[in-house]
Amino acid sequence: MPTVVEPKIISGNANRPLGEAVARRMSLYRGMSVNLVDARIERFNDGEVFVEVFENVRGEDMYIMQSTSNPANDNLMELLVMADALRRSSAARITAVMPYFGYARQDRRTKARTPITAKLVANMIAEAGIERVLTMDLHAAQIQGFFDIPVDNLYASPIFALDILKQFDGDLEDVMVVSPDVGGVARARELAKRINAPLSIVDKRREKPGEIAEMTVIGNVEGKKCIIVDDMCDTAGTLCKAAEVILEHGATEVHAYISHGVMSGPAVERVTSSVLKTLVLTDSIQPTDAIKNASNIRVLPTAPLFAQSILNIWNGTSVSSLFETDVLGPIYEGIL
Repeated sequence: MPTVVEPKIISGNANRPLGEAVARRMSLYRGMSVNLVDARIERFNDGEVFVEVFENVRGEDMYIMQSTSNPANDNLMELLVMADALRRSSAARITAVMPYFGYARQDRRTKARTPITAKLVANMIAEAGIERVLTMDLHAAQIQGFFDIPVDNLYASPIFALDILKQFDGDLEDVMVVSPDVGGVARARELAKRINAPLSIVDKRREKPGEIAEMTVIGNVEGKKCIIVDDMCDTAGTLCKAAEVILEHGATEVHAYISHGVMSGPAVERVTSSVLKTLVLTDSIQPTDAIKNASNIRVLPTAPLFAQSILNIWNGTSVSSLFETDVLGPIYEGIL
């Protein structure tokens, strides 16, 4: 048995480029080659997931890179089957690195006879043999309590703060952070504190799900460069409408910083034809070609953050230290 167990990364098919980028960053940090574990993750003709690992993982500290993004069910099943394969191969510890945690929007019963699917997914992950979860910007922070295993929830706001300080250098006194709804105020306030900017809120009222009846801006945005911050953008309908309302209230321009670019259906087309000057996403979900080619969409890398987080977990050192902009700054030096 080796005296020092090295961290080993295996990636599913949900966002393999991110897994490869994390391995490259770990190689840079450690001064030695770190590669993804050689494995075959395929489908049988009927859609069943099959996993075969070609390297010895006995006694190893394993990290599975897998977002449960679209197709959520397939990617979730991949994660569970990979965990089972590693557990049965006698891996010492299995950590699920889930940059985007799917089903997080179903975190409570909103009406009678509905499920709490986030809790169900948490149970499935633990039963598969996963001993720790590393994720980013959970839709609801209380989901950490659904697990009986350690959960490290990273934040995109330090990365956003670094990018905003660079992009708006010299104009920071005109910047205002906007929460697109009352529920996201804590997230928006956190970013506003990091860049020392004021905060505004868009209050929206729905008559029925999927339809926005009315939007009201709480706070004076006149003459401001507004930055909408949220954890995810799905169809982009609410985001684009909020940008229009903010401009109508006197803002000079509107930008958006979103942690997870779900970008379903007509989302990219809506954003490119909207009044949004820029939409900034992270690569927690693999960007499509449409996103990469959009004129007003940028993608920020999360690989440096996840690579350092994995090394901190492996070393038994603090992950929460990465919440601070001054700690993350050197890690992102030359990248943003």
